[in-house]
Amino acid sequence: MPREYTLKSFRAPIELNIDYETELNAQQLAAVSAPPGPALVLAGAGAGKTRTLTYRVAYLLEQGIPVDRILLLTFTNKAAREMMDRVQELIGGDTAGLWGGTFHSVGHRVLRRHAEAIGYPKSFTIMDRDDAKALMSIAIADTGIDTKAVRFPKPDLMCDILSMSLNTGLQLGQVMEERYYYFDSLTDEIALAHAAYARRKRANGMMDFDDLLTQWLRLLRENSETRESFQARFQFILVDEYQDTNQVQCELIDLLGGRHHNIMAVGDDSQSIYSWRGANFRNVLEFPDRHNGTQVFKIETNYRSTPEILDCANAVIAANTQQFKKVLAPVRDSGMKPALVSCNDANQQAEFIAQRVLELRDEGMPMEGIAVLYRSHFHALELQLEFTRRNIPFVLTSGIRFFEQAHVKDVAAYLKLLVNPGDELAFKRIVLMLPGIGAKSAAKLWAVFKACLTKEITQPPSLAKALRDITGQSPKKAALGWEQFAETLDQLEEEQAKGPGHLIRMVVAAGYEDYLQDKFPNYYARLEDLEQVAGFAGQYDTTEEFLSEVTLLTNLDTETQRDAGPDPEQIQLSTIHQAKGLEFDVVFVMMLCDGLFPSSRAIESPGGEEEERRLFYVAVTRAKTELYLSYPLLRFMHGSGGETMQQPSRFLDEIDGDLVEEWNLQSFDPYG
Repeated sequence: MPREYTLKSFRAPIELNIDYETELNAQQLAAVSAPPGPALVLAGAGAGKTRTLTYRVAYLLEQGIPVDRILLLTFTNKAAREMMDRVQELIGGDTAGLWGGTFHSVGHRVLRRHAEAIGYPKSFTIMDRDDAKALMSIAIADTGIDTKAVRFPKPDLMCDILSMSLNTGLQLGQVMEERYYYFDSLTDEIALAHAAYARRKRANGMMDFDDLLTQWLRLLRENSETRESFQARFQFILVDEYQDTNQVQCELIDLLGGRHHNIMAVGDDSQSIYSWRGANFRNVLEFPDRHNGTQVFKIETNYRSTPEILDCANAVIAANTQQFKKVLAPVRDSGMKPALVSCNDANQQAEFIAQRVLELRDEGMPMEGIAVLYRSHFHALELQLEFTRRNIPFVLTSGIRFFEQAHVKDVAAYLKLLVNPGDELAFKRIVLMLPGIGAKSAAKLWAVFKACLTKEITQPPSLAKALRDITGQSPKKAALGWEQFAETLDQLEEEQAKGPGHLIRMVVAAGYEDYLQDKFPNYYARLEDLEQVAGFAGQYDTTEEFLSEVTLLTNLDTETQRDAGPDPEQIQLSTIHQAKGLEFDVVFVMMLCDGLFPSSRAIESPGGEEEERRLFYVAVTRAKTELYLSYPLLRFMHGSGGETMQQPSRFLDEIDGDLVEEWNLQSFDPYG
């Protein structure tokens, strides 16, 4: 019988450069210095979650953990960059080897190395939302479904349905029944279209944004060699905003941590507000059940808000039954009580907010330190009109993001086709800009072009030669444009090594500027946009790297807006969902009427009321110094024929009257 002998790795004595006891409070220190093993860190709003994560990474590095054995997963690239920069400052060393970034960016990095193991080329293209919608439209046509005979979901909605099924791990039938019941009778046809969409993606070497997670998970499940390699590599896994993870992300984390079990999940179940896009707050609640021996750390010391605001916040969330109980404790000095403001109607509510904003400005409060938050954008219609009348500058956290604009996507299509000749959507986007070519002609030309490419003996095949070989197939009206198309691709192929910024300027100069002049009234503004894109692209060494980064940025819900932030002297108007993670000196939470907040639709869904209460909690905890809660007694409701009486939000009834100060509005007519 062989005798077992345990070999212990030698490690020199550790000299800590950071005084953790001085830099952290007791709750933060306990989490940062936790021994190996699964850990759930429940970091309340404003309690220094980012600081805790940053010091945890630094602590592991000072304990001798190699930098490339740590995986840090976040929900925005900005958060990952800030944390890694801060770690580098703390330890005074290089953190370049640290695996850190969003789930999607890390998935992209893994798939670029191992895509061939699941039948994809390493040069696969990542589709953005518009590309996915276009391919879904093609897939619907592939199935032969007569969308004119029956009201069928539009391609955009079809993408949403598929995404929800994938990210929640639910069968399509269950998703249809629970979320899209009005199309429930078409479940079988929808499944056929989804299958055709998957075939198209694979045939064209393309992935959509969801694939960066689902195909990564599939790779780990099906390829034991790859799975074991990454399990061995990542000795410690840290996850930010864990309450926002969906089923796929949860499984990815559990799989990657399956060997060492050193997973630290950091988040706050009380701020889980994204179930509508697949997030599951139960991932937090059930973490200890999935990971034996989990240590639970609560960080409840709040550095953001006054005691009065925190008393209100604690009261707001107390009624939720599905939660880890936490009580936020203040550090700041006392301030004013939150104001509860009852208004006659929506117009008076707008007048109050506008007047109070101007008063705060006169008192020295910077306007960029003020935010008005609401459940849905339409709640702020009257307020936008009132702000405009009073010349109060504001910025809305909505609109088309820069890289989603048509002219930017047009130019990017040339680069996508250059990188991946099998990109059907890029090819069709370009040829549809040519005169005399419609959807049917584009489909025919694509088929001929792809067949011609397969006959090419050069590797990689010459796109320009393939285009010239099928010149006769294009409509006569497009002859000149087709030749220009081929000439442009010829030049791009010759000068590809000069980088994506140079290629973008070539596309613009080779005819796209003329197209801008013919198509858009704001020609100069769009031309300037493209120059900005070219400048941005200049920082990337390869076209592939640039295109991948742009697609990742485009798909992240609000990161671009958060990075930019509001302009100086502008109040931020935002839905609460988009304001999560931000903080302001003064916050107005408006339209707190039952049926509006909480929304009537949410109340009817399982767990909906508790999620709405979490949303209200997020709104309240954005405020640092002053908080105003307002509601109108009358509100015009669509379909009612006029104004209807409103009931104050049920959430307001859950706040003890001693915790707020009621403001009674009095009308004053200087000419009366």
